[in-house]
Amino acid sequence: MKMSVRRALAVLLLAAWGAAAIAQTAPQEDAPVQDPPSSEAEGQAEQSAPATTLLPLRGTAGDPVWEQLATRAERLIDVGDAASAQALESVRSQLVPWRVRFAQARDANSERIETLRAQIDALKPDNSLGDEQTGSFEQAPDIAQRREALEAQLAELLAPVQVAEAAYRRANGAIGEIDRIIRQQNARRLLSLGPSPLAPGNWATAIQETSSLVRNLSDSRAELMRDGQLGKARDNLPGIVFLLAVAVVFLFRGPVWADSALAALNRYAGHGTSVWTFLVSLFRIIIPLSGIVALVSALTLFELPSDGFGRFLLAIPIWGAILLGFRWLADRLFSNDSEQALIAMPENQRAKAHLYFVMLSYLFVLRGVMELLSQIDPVSPATKAVAAFPVVVLSGAALAALGQLLRKFGNRLLTEADADGPRLPARVLQSIGTSVIVVAAVAPVMAALGYAEAGNALLYPTIMTLLLLGLLLVLQRFFADLYGLLTRQGARARDALAPILIGFMLAILALPVLALIWGARIADLTEVWTRFQAGFTIGETTISPENFLTFLLVFAIGFSLTRLVQGTMRGLVLPRTRLDLGGQNALVSGLGYLGVFLAGLAAVTTAGIDLSALAFVAGALSLGVGFGLQNIVSNFVSGIILLVERPISEGDWIEVGGEMGYVRDISVRATRIETFDRTDVIVPNSDLVSGRVTNYTRGNTVGRLIVKIGVAYGSDTRKVETILREIAEAEPMVLANPPPAIVFDSFGDSALNFEIRAILRDVNWILSVKTSINHAIAERFREEGIEIPFPQRDLWLRNAAELKGNEK
Repeated sequence: MKMSVRRALAVLLLAAWGAAAIAQTAPQEDAPVQDPPSSEAEGQAEQSAPATTLLPLRGTAGDPVWEQLATRAERLIDVGDAASAQALESVRSQLVPWRVRFAQARDANSERIETLRAQIDALKPDNSLGDEQTGSFEQAPDIAQRREALEAQLAELLAPVQVAEAAYRRANGAIGEIDRIIRQQNARRLLSLGPSPLAPGNWATAIQETSSLVRNLSDSRAELMRDGQLGKARDNLPGIVFLLAVAVVFLFRGPVWADSALAALNRYAGHGTSVWTFLVSLFRIIIPLSGIVALVSALTLFELPSDGFGRFLLAIPIWGAILLGFRWLADRLFSNDSEQALIAMPENQRAKAHLYFVMLSYLFVLRGVMELLSQIDPVSPATKAVAAFPVVVLSGAALAALGQLLRKFGNRLLTEADADGPRLPARVLQSIGTSVIVVAAVAPVMAALGYAEAGNALLYPTIMTLLLLGLLLVLQRFFADLYGLLTRQGARARDALAPILIGFMLAILALPVLALIWGARIADLTEVWTRFQAGFTIGETTISPENFLTFLLVFAIGFSLTRLVQGTMRGLVLPRTRLDLGGQNALVSGLGYLGVFLAGLAAVTTAGIDLSALAFVAGALSLGVGFGLQNIVSNFVSGIILLVERPISEGDWIEVGGEMGYVRDISVRATRIETFDRTDVIVPNSDLVSGRVTNYTRGNTVGRLIVKIGVAYGSDTRKVETILREIAEAEPMVLANPPPAIVFDSFGDSALNFEIRAILRDVNWILSVKTSINHAIAERFREEGIEIPFPQRDLWLRNAAELKGNEK
């Protein structure tokens, strides 16, 4: 993690250092142009300006400083690729604040301008009221004069706005042209052919210049070690000794302290161990890095005169951070503990991957040392190519080995994954491993052919991208564990939605860093952000991020208030009324739909979005409704009908389409029915409105029960009737008024058929009551000796005598 953050910070620091170097080394003709006037001067000018005029042109489009800058920018653009990158960047950085100022000037007095336009439109002649034949209409002289005066004021206000618009387009166009030229220069630099490190002629040059560099370094060391130079440090000796002691303790004891703290956490920490382990592991970077900073500070107190030595000292903390960050990230990704390792390879493969990560860190630092030495004592491009080639080859080898391990692990996961299991992580690892192997093979070849810039631009950003991806993986796991600690879900929280969304946000935030890694300029990112802030236009309405955030904020407030009102009505108000449960649910649902609609309307209005500009969207939706969304609209309207008319309510026992169960939820599209099998059936609302529905509990829960029973022929029918009546009247759920009825239904083939017809106070208990009555009938009939027959059949045989003869 530290390496990725360090690399991102290094990119930003290098960009800032480059800007400072440009400002220091630019030629005289590229001196910065004067900044726009201060806000104080603007305030004084605004106080003295008329109420109906724009700010004075001083500091805007008519400013001579702006004209000078714009002319200089256009000259550089005319020069094209011959212009230096430093001059282009310098002019561009000065154009940006002017463009911002012109953009603000375009919107000056916009409300006053709109008011004047509305007044002029109101005073325009209405030809519909004129002469029927000529259609002409003459206005009163005072109205015409008033309209002319307003038009004059409008022209006076529009003049500086139009000037600002023209200046804005000029500045924006110049910035775009400069960006295009810089991109062309960078592309040409990457594709340029340099000296090949494999050419024997370049070896001699490299050996000669390397020997000269070593001699210069030896001479510089001898000069620094002279007594006269070292004697200057005597006054700072206490500070030097203290800082050296701190450095020694932090460098040699810091890792031991961190390991001891980790071991103690693993032994005694309980819930949330992963979170504390992550936080303590950061000390493996912080403590040694603090020791390196203390060491550099101690060496700085020697006050050595060499500029190269000072630059070398300033680079040591960065190199230390790279080494420590690489190792820390490798420990998190490929930990010896299989439960802590984020990439759960087999143990031997994790050890190899850890080793390759550490190798890449040392090669990274070696490359930085070589570049710094070449800047302190400049060498030829041939020497640079020859010296850098072994580092490129070794980096490619380590990267290829790491990619091979990732690819093998991805193949293994893909093989072990179930058919319905998650296969995306395995495929991602496969793709990353394959891409890394290709880059590791191509970059050294390009460097060998002389395209060192292109090879470096391919190899080292790939390494930094791997570090960034590893950092994102580590941070996502940390936030997932933190979420599990706060919610007390433990490791189960890693698969929850919140950590996934946090990981997605981290990936979005990492996109600018990824762009910088692959060569984007900070100016490119600011340009993208400027265009994003400008928004996009629909019709005559411009929707900016500010409008969008306003829309989300107002809608969120409205939605929250709607839910609050719904909860208050459902929990406090409606239970105290005489409204039944179905009516309460319908009222709460209606309030929800109304509240969401009003919240959306308020959000659109507050954000300043002109709904008339979305007329074509409404037309397209209407066309879609006509061709493909009619069922959805039908179900939506049916849902509204169900909520208003309430033929069924939540909790009702209904039967529709052969499905029987309780209504559990009525939404705008469908209704959910829970069957007696405890399964949910989703029924479209249109089926409930236009189809045949049986509602067993509509309005009340009273319902009729019919129990059929047959007795054998020859039974006393009056006695049977009396027994059945007693059984029905003894059941608690059977209403006494109306009393249960006993029906002698028919003479069956094998039995005399009777029916018990009773009204239950709660039809939801019909099955339980029917079971109880049947048990009582079986017991009473057995006690009274009444037979419950079963079907009987008589078999008649023709020609019985012949059958007997055949048997003989």
